[in-house]
Amino acid sequence: MNDWPEGWSDDNRSGNRYGQGSGGERPEGARVMRHVQRPPVPPQHRPAPPRQRQGEPQQYAGGYDDAAGYDSGYNTGQVYGDGNGGGRGSGGGRGDGGYVQGRPAPDWGRRIKIGTLSLVVVVLAVSIGTYFWADSKLKREVDLSKVIERPKAGDGTNYLIVGSDSREGMTAEDKKKLHTGSAEGKRTDSMMILHDGSNGPTLVSLPRDSNVEIPSFKGSESGKIYPGRGRFTKLNAAYAMDGPELLVRTVEFNTGLHIDHYVEIGFGGFAQIVDAIGGVELDIPKGFKDKKSGADFKAGKQTLNGEQSLAFVRTRYAFAEADLARTKNQQKFLAALASQTATPATILNPFKLYPTMGAGLDTLIVDKDMSLWSLGQMFFAMKDVTGGDGTSMNMPISGFSGGNVVWDKAKVKQLVEQLKNDEKVTVSGN
Repeated sequence: MNDWPEGWSDDNRSGNRYGQGSGGERPEGARVMRHVQRPPVPPQHRPAPPRQRQGEPQQYAGGYDDAAGYDSGYNTGQVYGDGNGGGRGSGGGRGDGGYVQGRPAPDWGRRIKIGTLSLVVVVLAVSIGTYFWADSKLKREVDLSKVIERPKAGDGTNYLIVGSDSREGMTAEDKKKLHTGSAEGKRTDSMMILHDGSNGPTLVSLPRDSNVEIPSFKGSESGKIYPGRGRFTKLNAAYAMDGPELLVRTVEFNTGLHIDHYVEIGFGGFAQIVDAIGGVELDIPKGFKDKKSGADFKAGKQTLNGEQSLAFVRTRYAFAEADLARTKNQQKFLAALASQTATPATILNPFKLYPTMGAGLDTLIVDKDMSLWSLGQMFFAMKDVTGGDGTSMNMPISGFSGGNVVWDKAKVKQLVEQLKNDEKVTVSGN
């Protein structure tokens, strides 16, 4: 049986032949293969040809040749687009009939809206998180509901701001460095009333040696009522006897002014806040020294760190006016601290904002009704005192009695009435 294609025989396998396995010198002749035609595809099985564009030659449309019944396969190698530069590889999208169309321009308006919305969401999330974090740090330990026989509240908001000599949380090294001593317990080192109203804030310092009467009061721990005995003593003795509640009771009794909120900060916390913001710039008109507080200042502008700031606000023995001069320095410093803290450089810088808030909130003691919003209002009211929108003064005094500072009753009464009615303060202090 001959297995070779038609026209081939065994003779073709021998003799002089060339090609693979041939040892001859001439190449093997080209083999002739029969043309095999594909059977026509039934019309119902043919895919719909692409739509021919106007003016395009028939042979460029591709597809099936109806006459031959099979795909002609004719291709010039040209890729057709949409006539506007679109085409395969051009970046356009496909249009009707498989042709490539141009990519639409980006919708920048929509992108900006999405970006803005995302930014707002992030800012809100951070703000809300910061608020709850800060609010959780407040030590709401003072219960003003225990204060008895309170005067009627007036217009505006009155804060009693107290700087105590508390050494809580301080190491022996801290006490030595800050010249605080090692006395047990805590006493008031400074006291101020800040009134925030429609006529601008008013900051009134209360000398700790003020001669005041200790009234009847309800014990903050025992709940027992202690009757008044008409005893006059220094104002800071009220705090030493029964803490913040009795201090508020004593201030209200001797002034007739309702205290809405109580804020207290200790030595250590005060120094930490100053260091957290990188120091406070202050202009000291005249240099002074004091061994007890550790103060050693030259005249002129300078930036005080936490240790220096504490020495500045505590010094009184270096001045002829003693405690009165110290209260003026305390007002000056606290106003400068508030002014330099409430700046974009601090508020918009998380590496400054969070350490400052953390240092301050960790050491603040406030009343149970104090909100973070009220604390912020107090802070900005303090800032306005130095911005020219407020007034700072000492409680008006008429003289001294046994080393205690005696208030000028007539001026104090006038001052309190102006604060109660939220009027512009015209009374001058010492």
